[in-house]
Amino acid sequence: MDMTSTATAPPPQPAPVSKGKATRPGDRIFLGLSRGSGILLLVIMAAIAVFLTYRAYLAVSKDKANFLTAFEWNPAGSPPEFGIAILAYGTVVSSIIAMVIAVPVAVGIALFVSHYAPRKLAAPLGYVIDLLAAVPSIIYGLWGALVLVPYLGGMNSWLSEYLGWTYIFQKEGSGPARSLFTVGILLAVMILPVITNVTREVFLQVPKIHEEAALALGATRWEVIRMSVLPFGRSGIISASMLGLGRALGETMAVATVLSPTFLFSGHLLDPGGGTFAQNIAAKFNEADDFGRDALIASGLVLFLITLLVNGAARLIIARRKEYSGANA
Repeated sequence: MDMTSTATAPPPQPAPVSKGKATRPGDRIFLGLSRGSGILLLVIMAAIAVFLTYRAYLAVSKDKANFLTAFEWNPAGSPPEFGIAILAYGTVVSSIIAMVIAVPVAVGIALFVSHYAPRKLAAPLGYVIDLLAAVPSIIYGLWGALVLVPYLGGMNSWLSEYLGWTYIFQKEGSGPARSLFTVGILLAVMILPVITNVTREVFLQVPKIHEEAALALGATRWEVIRMSVLPFGRSGIISASMLGLGRALGETMAVATVLSPTFLFSGHLLDPGGGTFAQNIAAKFNEADDFGRDALIASGLVLFLITLLVNGAARLIIARRKEYSGANA
C-alpha cells in the first residue's frame, strides 16, 4: 500500500491592513475627523501665539523700561514703563513651593489608596479626592483668605525665629500672611487632587505579575513598591506633576484673593507682597486702557511660553526615562 503524506493546507491569512489608509466608509470618516481634530488643535495654538505676539509687540515696542528685568508696572505712565521681573519671580517661586509640598503628599496618598487601604476605605477616599478637584478656585481663594492667612501667622513667626538664618524664611516686620509662601501652600492644596488622581490610576495599572514575582522572591510590601510600582509609574508621576504645575502656573482667582500685590522685590518668602502673571492680569485687566491691556497680554505671552517650555521639558524627561520605567515590560 502506497503511503503518501498529504500536505496540510496553510490556514488562510487575513488581508494586510495598510496603515493610514481606511477601506470602509466608517473608517474613512473617523480618520478624517481624527486628523481634522489634530489639525484644528494646531491651528488654534498657532492663532493664540500669533495674537499674543502681535499685541505684545504693540506694547513692548513703546515700553521705555526693560520688559524682562524692570521691577515696576506702570503702562499708563508718561512714558510707559513696565516689566515682568516681579511677576516671573512670584509665579516661579509660588509654583515651586506648591510642587515641593504637593508631589510627595500626592504620591503617598496614591500609594495608600492603590496598595495599602482596604477596599471599603479606598473607594470613599478616592471619591473624596475626586470631589476636591471639582471645587472652584474662588472657593479655595476664600478659604485661603479667611482661614489660611490668619492661622499661618504663628507658623510664619516660628519659621522666622528658627529658620530665619536661611534668609528666605526671614520675616521683616509684622503683617498678615499674604505672602508667596501662603500662596504656595494654597496652590499645593489645589493641585493635590489632580496629581493624586492621575498617579493613583497609573499605580493601578502596574502588572500584577511584577508584584507577585517580587513577593514570591521574599520582598516586603515596601520593596515591592520600590522595585516594581515606582519604576513602572515614574513617567506617570512626572506627567501628573506637570498637570499640577500647569494649574499652579495659571491659577488666577485664588491667588488674587490671598496675595497682597506689590512690585517690591523681596527674597523673604514670608514678607507680604509679590505677584504672579495670572493674578496681575486678573487684577488690572478691567481698569486698564487699550495700551495697558496690550501690556498685560505681553505678560500673558511670557506665561504662555513658560508653560510650553515646562511641558516640553517634561516630555523630554519622560522620553528619556521611558525605557527604564518598566512600562513596556
